[in-house]
Amino acid sequence: MTEEGKIVDYRKVELQRKELTVLSEVDFSLDAGEFVYLIGKVGSGKSSLLKSMYAELPIADGSATVFDYDLRRIKRKEIPYLRRRIGIVFQDFQLLTDRNVSDNLRFVLGATGWRDGHEISRRIEEVLEEVGMAGKHYKMPHELSGGEQQRIVIARSLLNHPKLILADEPTGNLDPATGEQIVTRLRDIADRGTAVIMATHNMDIVNKFPGRVVSCNNKRVWE
Repeated sequence: MTEEGKIVDYRKVELQRKELTVLSEVDFSLDAGEFVYLIGKVGSGKSSLLKSMYAELPIADGSATVFDYDLRRIKRKEIPYLRRRIGIVFQDFQLLTDRNVSDNLRFVLGATGWRDGHEISRRIEEVLEEVGMAGKHYKMPHELSGGEQQRIVIARSLLNHPKLILADEPTGNLDPATGEQIVTRLRDIADRGTAVIMATHNMDIVNKFPGRVVSCNNKRVWE
């Protein structure tokens, strides 16, 4: 079990890819509603650390819990339940290009067990309102700017009322002004009680919107 209030609790964690150590001796914890920047160069292990938190990458050694799930002992059938409590924001959006905004969000809700059509429609309206995209439900992804697509991705991450959002370089494909809007949106989400970890190598954003900073380098994680 994580300590009271702790969303993530990693102690002396080692992560490997293809039997090569990516990160070792990782000590990291995250409280409810906390906003953290995860910084480091490309290839420094930021994405690997995030992937380990939703059980995409196994824990090679150490102690790791997310919510009440022991990631070293988590069963395959438990992984979907862990992931429902986590919102994931990708740099490259990963929206379904053959369907509109509403159907992109409807697909996720259906896949995570929502069945009531009225409830589904209401939740879609709520999350689009929350990210400033109300009225854009009928748009196809190609009709949206990069910043608008990223807002839809954030809306998608909020659908199941997550207590943790993992944002992997969410401003990487955006111009500076749009990137700042996305960071502001993520900070607002954290202020409302959802913990956010934002991986970035954009130090301009970190300096403009100060917060807790955790750095990946030399296969270690440093506060």
